[in-house]
Amino acid sequence: MGLLIIGIILIGANLRAPLTSVGPLVTSISDNLGISNTLSGSLTTLPLLSFALLSPFAPRIARRFGMELTLFVSLILLTIGIMLRSIGGVPSLFLGTILIGLAIAIGNVLLPSLIKHNFASRIGLMTGIYAVSMNLCGAIGSGISIPIASSSGLGWAGALGCWGILSLITVFFWIPQLRRPFKSDKDVQTAVIKNINLWRSGLAWQITFFMGLQSFIFYTVITWMPEILEQKGLSADDAGWMLSIMQLAVIPITFIMPIIAGHMQSQRLLVVPPVIFLVVGIFGILYGSKLFIPVCMILIGIGVGTIFSLSMMFFSLRTQSTHEATELSGMAQSFGYLLAAVGPVLFGGLHDVTHSWTIPLLMLVVVSALIFIVGMRAGKNEYVSTH
Repeated sequence: MGLLIIGIILIGANLRAPLTSVGPLVTSISDNLGISNTLSGSLTTLPLLSFALLSPFAPRIARRFGMELTLFVSLILLTIGIMLRSIGGVPSLFLGTILIGLAIAIGNVLLPSLIKHNFASRIGLMTGIYAVSMNLCGAIGSGISIPIASSSGLGWAGALGCWGILSLITVFFWIPQLRRPFKSDKDVQTAVIKNINLWRSGLAWQITFFMGLQSFIFYTVITWMPEILEQKGLSADDAGWMLSIMQLAVIPITFIMPIIAGHMQSQRLLVVPPVIFLVVGIFGILYGSKLFIPVCMILIGIGVGTIFSLSMMFFSLRTQSTHEATELSGMAQSFGYLLAAVGPVLFGGLHDVTHSWTIPLLMLVVVSALIFIVGMRAGKNEYVSTH
């Protein structure tokens, strides 16, 4: 069981860092390869489209081959994708990015249900542990990308390629789990017999939008915030570290929030504070002075971190079986990340049209309000299978 916990922590560490490390390097990548800002912005959008494409099929693949083997193959695919992305050419950059997205999609979908299956009595604690690992490495990825690229002489390709070491280590640590036969318990069999169609559940859709809108804000922020902060007077290094501060602020809340949520019948009250933090943080970036930028980034980080943690918990709290949890996770992360994929492109497009960051940032305020609306419904103590 100890090796399983270590394996879950390591997989969590791989779910964001290969993506968050790209944002601070977007300008270097576009300048070096001669591609437009819109095309370089798609380096964040492509993984999200990959999430949307593969997420609905991840539960079926896991039921056929077992979660452990499916996760193992995804880790190998992730390592290959990171290597391809770092070769240096435009085709390999985008092909590697797509493979990375497909690999991470598997981990995104299966980890919540793997935790529900193996740690039914400690769902909140284990969700918090893997969320901390994910956000910690995501924060490190944002902060060290520019220093590695510039100080070490490795360039953007080397800075992005370093994450292949982590994924390769995770592959070796996950090998012992392949010896554990996949157990399709009675709970799963019963759920299959019921032939539940979550796509017809109103509550499942509320959770899906809750997840998607949160991701819309998060991936937009990690893609464009460095450039916004540079225009407000920060250096490229400092802008990258502001993303790190944002994600470091997430760490305590992503550990505590699942535990708190797991002890509450209704989580509706937990939706209110993060939405307020998001709105205040975004307005602070838009209208505040340079001195308040760290505080604003912390508020945004706490906001998206809380909402993300609640999303992960809803996959378990709003379902009655491992099968349902996997199906809901696949649904929410499929349509949710498809919605999120629109974020960076739409944000950049609005900036190109208006030549200002005001309208794009106000759009994030509107998205925050939508999160509140769907979150109040998703936080109600009900099960998706009863809708």
